[in-house]
Amino acid sequence: MTTLADPVPGGRPGDVERATALSAELSGRGVHGVVLAYVDTAGVGRVKTVPTAALASAAAWGVGMSPVFDTFLANDAIVATDVLGSPDGDLRLYPDLGALAVLAAQPGWAWAPVDRVTQEGERHPGCGRTVLRRIVRESAERHGVSFRAAIEIEWAVGRGDAPGGAFRPAVSGPAYGAVRQVELSDCGADLLAALAAQGVDVEQFHPEYAAGQFELSVGALDPVAAADRSVLVRQTIRAVAQRHGLRVSFSPAVSAQGVGNGGHIHLSAWREGRNLHAGGEGRYGMTAEAEGFAAGVLARLPALTAVTAPSPASHLRLKPSQWAGVYTAWGRETREAALRIVTGTAGVRDRAANLEVKPVDLAANPYLALACLIAAGLDGMVSSARLPEETTGDPVRLDPARAAARGVRRLPTSLAGAVEAFRADGVLRAALGPVLADAVTAVRLGEIEAVRDRDDEQIAAAYRWVY
Repeated sequence: MTTLADPVPGGRPGDVERATALSAELSGRGVHGVVLAYVDTAGVGRVKTVPTAALASAAAWGVGMSPVFDTFLANDAIVATDVLGSPDGDLRLYPDLGALAVLAAQPGWAWAPVDRVTQEGERHPGCGRTVLRRIVRESAERHGVSFRAAIEIEWAVGRGDAPGGAFRPAVSGPAYGAVRQVELSDCGADLLAALAAQGVDVEQFHPEYAAGQFELSVGALDPVAAADRSVLVRQTIRAVAQRHGLRVSFSPAVSAQGVGNGGHIHLSAWREGRNLHAGGEGRYGMTAEAEGFAAGVLARLPALTAVTAPSPASHLRLKPSQWAGVYTAWGRETREAALRIVTGTAGVRDRAANLEVKPVDLAANPYLALACLIAAGLDGMVSSARLPEETTGDPVRLDPARAAARGVRRLPTSLAGAVEAFRADGVLRAALGPVLADAVTAVRLGEIEAVRDRDDEQIAAAYRWVY
């Protein structure tokens, strides 16, 4: 279970004793090291590791890591803000022992997400996990609302022997085809077994649309745990594939053409155990609060894409008529709309109803993406915002007058446009805080500059194996 309390020097109450017991237990199970994992502003997973015997010390005093990684780009170049990006200073990485998992596909290793704390014992303002936990806690305290979230995982499976960083699909067969499932059968079975051993409840696993593409859906958790799970699942997929001589990419665009990899977010708001997206008097059973939440997200989608689709490669994926959700439109079970109202099957709607946000990919830092989505939704909920007219079918086919009447417009067609919208959005910037908001802007502008003279194929190649 994810720990919702902030870490403190000396350890959270009971953490040192718990880590000492865990260390002995892990050693007895043949675990020699613990991966301490977080995601940087560019969406890249970064780690340090400690021997199992050092887990108690890490729980008490953290493990050192430079704050410079907050302004790393995907290619490991460094940009700067007025606060971040210098070689000075240090942070402490504190593992969340409640989320620790023994890695079934990496014998000898365990894994835990971390929060980053200053040497003075204060929250690091650039830590996305800490920011998300704060937003979740404040929502409960101020509004009596909690959340459940899940992040879909899409990835492309390539041959491990492809030359020169090229992508060669490791499987053939049509989209959603039985052929593709059979060809990945052994690897897929090992993946399901590994995730089950790590306590991850998988809801679906299937071939997807693009060449070599698969998708895995997991059960919903509180937002911090959902983001943790997204990181853990990707670590597991990569490790299982490597053991089978395969290579995987979660990049938004493995190739410049065709359908890319998404990371759709499912999100629902709850009060006192009741799902606000079901059983209400509004459209499709939404309560007024759930509609306000959805309307708040819809209104801020142009700015949100700077966080949910944060890479130049993201904009190779964000194309009309490819189910990427590139228009500010909503609809029930409308997979071309940016916001899909999921009611669920009759009989389980009180549990299953949720909001799916589609212009999201796995270059996004999942903690930042969820933090900003919740902040946008809460702003709509508090202001009693209402959704415009629903869109059915493909929004690209709407005539301009009808599109304008419904507020349907194209999301930013470049990362630069998304950054401009983000800079102008006070709600999202306030949610992240000035230090992290400035880091988001600086890193996005750095990514734009890094690929300024590259064509689409070169951009796809630049990010292919980063994510």
